[in-house]
Amino acid sequence: MSRFCGAVAAGVLFALFSPMQAFSAEPVGQATLIRTEVTGETGPLVVRSPVHRDERIRTSKSGLGQFIFKDGTKLAVGAGSTVVIDKFVYDDSASVKRLSIKAAKGTFRWISGNSASSAYSIVTPAGTIGVRGTAFDFYVGPNGTTAIVLLNGAASFCGPGGCRQLRQQCDCVIATRGGRMTDPSQVDRRTLQTLSNPRALPFLSGDQQLSGALGGIRTSCGLASLRQDRQDRPQPQQRQERPAPQAPQQAPQAPQQTPQQPQQQPQQQAPDTPDPPDKPDKPDHHHDRDHHGRDHHDRDHRGHGGDDNDHDRDGRRGREGRSGNY
Repeated sequence: MSRFCGAVAAGVLFALFSPMQAFSAEPVGQATLIRTEVTGETGPLVVRSPVHRDERIRTSKSGLGQFIFKDGTKLAVGAGSTVVIDKFVYDDSASVKRLSIKAAKGTFRWISGNSASSAYSIVTPAGTIGVRGTAFDFYVGPNGTTAIVLLNGAASFCGPGGCRQLRQQCDCVIATRGGRMTDPSQVDRRTLQTLSNPRALPFLSGDQQLSGALGGIRTSCGLASLRQDRQDRPQPQQRQERPAPQAPQQAPQAPQQTPQQPQQQPQQQAPDTPDPPDKPDKPDHHHDRDHHGRDHHDRDHRGHGGDDNDHDRDGRRGREGRSGNY
């Protein structure tokens, strides 16, 4: 008997804590688009995978999932996001009495379905988004800071710091966990700077593309140019990465070797320089020939020495003449 009771107790515990127990209820929606990697409680999701109440859905850093619920509500879950289907209470018709989700972090787009506006609520760490038959994007940062951008209809945001009403297209409200909340104003580049994330609103900037009704919203609230600006921005990065200073450092090494060549050339020519002293020997031989030939140039070259020799020769000639006469 004790063994039987133990087996029953073990079966009950397994049934209560089994991963599939949370999804034993009827599915509340399904996936209509999956890109890269999107997972649920039981593993990766694919197109037409069912989603259940209390199921936690996660996307990878480049993941994207689009879902449709039974009342026609559409939800897009952008990259690096986590959301839980918190409550889903059926009505007698095609609408629901209650549809609530908890957005822990990431980027999202919401389009209301056929249910009453009061049936919807989106809970974030900074407050709750109230839906008024509308479409909007919202972002939840790692520190819980939340931004909502109205795309169609109307919405409200309520937190510890009070409530704000969004009525104009592209109105934006930013709220923090501590209760600080901005007044509605047009979303722009400064919004992303405040959120410290240039990809905080990827469906408006074009960093992620949606399909179907979720992608059919024509306005980008002026953020579509941000993606193009980032694509044109790699030029400053190339300037920083360019190792230009290294090329001039190697170039001066070649001129340092070239001066050594002229220094070696004089050493090779040095043995040839003694040759010019041999040239003066030629005029000496010519001088000897001219001396024996009594050339006029030689007399000019000798100067007075030549005149004395001529005087001696004239004296000898006189003596020889006189001796001949005798």
